[in-house]
Amino acid sequence: MSQSPFGSGRRFNRRDLLRYTALAGGVAAFSSTLAACGGGPASTNRTGSATGSLTAVLGYGNNQTWDPLQTASAFSMAANLHCYESLVEGDPVTRESFPGLAKALPADITGTSLKFDLRPGAKWHDGQPVTADDVVFTYARALDAKENVLVHSFFTGWLKEVKKVSDSSVEFVLNFPFPYALLRIQTCKIMPKHVFEGKWADAVSGKVVGSGPYKVTEQAPLSHTAFEKFEDYNGERPAAYQKMLWKSIVDAAPRVAAISGATPDAQIVENIPAANAEQLRKAGRTVEFADGGNNLFLLFNTAHPPFDNKLVRQALHYAIDGKKMIDIGLKGAGTDATSFINPKLASSQPAVNDFAYNPDKAKALLQQAGVNGLSISLSTTNTSLVADCVKVIKEGWDAIGVTTTLDAQDTKALFSKLDAGTDFQVVATTNNPQQFGNDPDLLIRYYYAEQSLLMKNYARWTNADAQALLRLQDKAASETDETRRKALTKQLLDLISDQAVIYPVVFTQLGTAWDPKAISGVRAQGYPGIYLNQAKPA
Repeated sequence: MSQSPFGSGRRFNRRDLLRYTALAGGVAAFSSTLAACGGGPASTNRTGSATGSLTAVLGYGNNQTWDPLQTASAFSMAANLHCYESLVEGDPVTRESFPGLAKALPADITGTSLKFDLRPGAKWHDGQPVTADDVVFTYARALDAKENVLVHSFFTGWLKEVKKVSDSSVEFVLNFPFPYALLRIQTCKIMPKHVFEGKWADAVSGKVVGSGPYKVTEQAPLSHTAFEKFEDYNGERPAAYQKMLWKSIVDAAPRVAAISGATPDAQIVENIPAANAEQLRKAGRTVEFADGGNNLFLLFNTAHPPFDNKLVRQALHYAIDGKKMIDIGLKGAGTDATSFINPKLASSQPAVNDFAYNPDKAKALLQQAGVNGLSISLSTTNTSLVADCVKVIKEGWDAIGVTTTLDAQDTKALFSKLDAGTDFQVVATTNNPQQFGNDPDLLIRYYYAEQSLLMKNYARWTNADAQALLRLQDKAASETDETRRKALTKQLLDLISDQAVIYPVVFTQLGTAWDPKAISGVRAQGYPGIYLNQAKPA
């Protein structure tokens, strides 16, 4: 096969997430004080909205990498949205583009050149001016295959280079017109050359020097991160609070407690379990759940018969009662995977196979495939969400005569085995590509790409059908006519559902709760984290 125009470098893959998030089970050591950014509060007590400050709680650790070009950590990615800026920013829910460090959006994005003027007067948190050199410096790293940062995957193939035009303007040179260019530019936070050149370890360890509305004043690993308003910020969304305190509370019970009661400790808390929603609403909290990319999916080892047969893969999906899984495993906060992309998202289209629960069809497909007496060891991660959901999978498979054994493992242990090439049959786990974006190419390429660990190394799917899917994917992504691109994406979604090598069972909703008497201008979002650049005291 000829090389994809999107390159053959590192793709959106599970190893990246294991490396850069808490799933890795490792802790990136970083300083608890940031001399370059000044000191901060030593206490994690509620700061209170009366003093122009806000307390928030996130259900993830703040102890992974803070490097904006490397991180997939839910906590640091959310924080970086408040501290760093991309040339183009996006609405946290719709991803609709608006100017970030750029003075304005390009009038024409249909060609192979995009020019940006920088926002006049933009400054870094240390008071130095933002220049075109900073933009070129950041993108040189993002595009460098040797650096191989996480966001490299979002630009390889379509973006050739970023050139300095003047001290306050840059030009993006594209290899071909790319319809999702502005959406991808949102993922690359510009970093100051004078601070981080040759010192990327400082960014990893928690040093934050951006141009956004808030600056970090204190890092306390596995406890909290403190922010204060950046007075020199002159962009579209200035800070509404003088100070913010974000607490890291991984356990659900104390996280829910922080937004409970008559005088809650926090004004907003994300990662709220559906089971706690009603009690919080009765206490006067607003609780919303958002649809997004978070999903429980099945991944088949196509090198292990009979899972090389698409009829078997389809049969096992038809045997799962998705609605029951949503009721039991997700407490109602979920959506059936009637397409590869969440049907609640604007980028989704119906797929030829909706995999609605149909045990009779499942049995018929197995019979058509010539498979009898099948026994499966289902390898799963051991989170509570997965544990509740896979019980429904086992029940459905057992009911069609497939003897099923559940093999729950620690996330790191499971994927370490997959990385080592250990044989397996089927994996069930969760993932969420939407924290990086929501265009259909990104949401699909996250799983299906030429060098993807999920597709190539884990599913071991590299045959002619796989190559046909990749060619169709590249054709759809480079099509500039919206109608033709949508039709090609529909073909792609049909093909993915027909093959069902890596395919979701249900999409989960993510919950956020806040005190409407204390804060306004916030929304639940379909990926981990919070966005407070439009928030203000109620």
